[in-house]
Amino acid sequence: MADKKATLHIEGKAPIELPIIEGSEGQDVIDVRKLGASGFFTFDPGFLATASCESQITYIDGDKGILLHRGFPIDQLANNADYLEVCYVLLYGEVPTRAEYEQFRTTVTRHTMVHEQIASFFHGFRRDAHPMAIMCGVVGALSAFYHDSLDINNDLHREITAFRLLSKMPTLAAMCHKYTTGQPFIYPRNDLDYAENFLHMMFATPCEEYEVSPIVSRAMDKIFTLHADHEQNASTSTVRLAGSSGANPFACIAAGIASLWGPAHGGANEACLKMLEEIGCVENIPEFIERAKDKDDPFHLMGFGHRVYKNYDPRATVMREACHEVLDELKIDNPLLDVAMELERIALSDEYFVSKKLYPNVDFYSGIILKAIGIPVSMFTVIFAMSRVIGWIAHWNEMHSDPTNRIGRPRQLYTGYSQREFKPLHERE
Repeated sequence: MADKKATLHIEGKAPIELPIIEGSEGQDVIDVRKLGASGFFTFDPGFLATASCESQITYIDGDKGILLHRGFPIDQLANNADYLEVCYVLLYGEVPTRAEYEQFRTTVTRHTMVHEQIASFFHGFRRDAHPMAIMCGVVGALSAFYHDSLDINNDLHREITAFRLLSKMPTLAAMCHKYTTGQPFIYPRNDLDYAENFLHMMFATPCEEYEVSPIVSRAMDKIFTLHADHEQNASTSTVRLAGSSGANPFACIAAGIASLWGPAHGGANEACLKMLEEIGCVENIPEFIERAKDKDDPFHLMGFGHRVYKNYDPRATVMREACHEVLDELKIDNPLLDVAMELERIALSDEYFVSKKLYPNVDFYSGIILKAIGIPVSMFTVIFAMSRVIGWIAHWNEMHSDPTNRIGRPRQLYTGYSQREFKPLHERE
């Protein structure tokens, strides 16, 4: 903390001095915690100018297109590490030695099976239920199956929970898919890596094995990595807020999944595919491009630009390369993919999109890859949740490692009635 102060001048009140805290990167913040003692609170809908916590996990500079996990640029992690190594970095703060990495990977691999009764739990859902509805329920119910390590003040218990969630999320995600398609559940295989195992559980059947393409597996691994964490977004903040009450970790992660489900958050790549379906074919693109440029038209190009990144989304650069590799590998003849590639070409060359920095974002490319692989659109957000669980765990663990952690209790600007008298019903008639 620096010695700098901010002085707040309010008419009719004595000046209020507030400390200014410097971070290792990014903007300084004004510490307003003592403002309430002066009879005032800040008003910041959406928390657009409020730091809700102190964290050492992820840093974003949207203006410069920078995303760092524990100080490491996202493109370096995505191109030089697999998802589990990135998970280690997010969880423990440093890169692992080879021995540490192998031990971490072995522990995750050997805990991918779920309690057999969980399979019966699935049958309580309708077959046509949305996979995210199932995921919310099943993850929240894990505390009923793994209640031997729920002491949030115990470091070992928190680590055990982290491994359980990281290991079992791909299994649960694949079970959501299999259940809604009426196919039997496929058990995990310890001889496959994280991404290969997920694809195997998604697409294999008892009739035949699923041949995992190395290119598809690598692209899947990058999708996991590029969605692993993204600082204090809506779902991560939800996990932290739920966790601040002392709720068990599975309930907190279920809350994060529910928040992620929103189309303004985790449903963005699903919305992108629906947009491609609305456009239909390459010949219709000029019409929709003109509509996108018309500010009075409600149509919006989904998958372009980003709320945080005012420059190019650094994750999209990595995802674009993986996207083209997958399409070249699978050689799929699909009109929607043709529409997507033509939209990409236009967005990268049209002066309107370039000037407004409406570049294709990570949701645009990940949606195309998932579509090409054969994953249903309804599963897109489930895969996002599966990828993001390590970020949620890391933030939840960081919060509980902080001895100053307190239950979240936002204030409000009340604009309703002032106090008034309530009369019994017989007097109001």
